Amino acid sequence: MVFSEVSCREFVDVLGSKAPVPGGGGASALVGAVGCALGNMVGSLTVGKKKYKDVEADMYGLIERAENLQRDLLGLIQRDAEVFEPLSKVYAMKHDTKEQKQEKAEAMEKALREACTVPVKIMEKTCETIELLGQFASKGSVMAISDAGAGAACCQGALKAASLNVYINTKSMQDRSYAEQLNKNCDQMIEKYTKIAGDIFDDVLLRLK
Repeated sequence: MVFSEVSCREFVDVLGSKAPVPGGGGASALVGAVGCALGNMVGSLTVGKKKYKDVEADMYGLIERAENLQRDLLGLIQRDAEVFEPLSKVYAMKHDTKEQKQEKAEAMEKALREACTVPVKIMEKTCETIELLGQFASKGSVMAISDAGAGAACCQGALKAASLNVYINTKSMQDRSYAEQLNKNCDQMIEKYTKIAGDIFDDVLLRLK
């Protein structure tokens, strides 16, 4: 099953089942893509309008970047499922003998590292999207700024949700130096970009009210 290509209903049904994938990572990527698409809506409703002729070139550039990010985030839904599968198999490995325990520990460390790569990438792409949403909100049609604010709210949630899929894996890593560096990188993204997303939302809300 290609999760980015199934219906919304089917995705949600599988997400709510006991199936191992999709999970929080895939859901984060989807929500990030939705937030990005909301920014694109602002761009689409801005270009071609005489009132916004001065920013039209900028808007087309933002739309192109957002389309790329949207595509990347949708691709990460499937990629997250792919990297989680090996980890789920490692948990089922036998560990009765000393040799089996060693083999499982080594496989676990490798699988945990790989499982972290996608949610980190989801976070990075979501951070880029948040930056674009700020520009959509400031330059786009005032008739569509609510969509930029909604996109920021989606991306803030996606960013936080994706981080949890990193932290749950770094918690189990034996290489604590590597784990703490990953945690630090995620902490920095959370600290910086949840504030930016919140500021975008607050600004849009103020302009609407």
